Amino acid sequence: QVQLVESGGGLVQAGGSLRLSCAASGRTFSSYAMGWFRQAPGKEREFVAAISWSGGSTYYADSVKGRFTISRDNAKNTVYLQMNSLKPEDTAVYYCAADVAPLVHQGPDEYDYWGQGTQVTVSS
Repeated sequence: QVQLVESGGGLVQAGGSLRLSCAASGRTFSSYAMGWFRQAPGKEREFVAAISWSGGSTYYADSVKGRFTISRDNAKNTVYLQMNSLKPEDTAVYYCAADVAPLVHQGPDEYDYWGQGTQVTVSS
């Protein structure tokens, strides 16, 4: 069992930055691929970014490429999402998720464990 706890969300003006963190419990964190997803009101949950177990491979949605950076620290059992140049359309609840499979996936159904989410609000 893996428990994930997100933090770092908040209210920020357009053009600003936030850094989300996701702390994981369990000794096997370093073997999991990790992903960030978001869900805005009335919309489906969508892929934001993912990172392989080693951190050697990263993937991004086109909408955040060049603005967001995913990273991980396996010694701290933590994955991060640095969000720069934020836009009002980035407003959503952001979730981190763990995928026990060796491949990195972008579909939410592929992920096995989820955090409770953290709200990010970007004002114009």
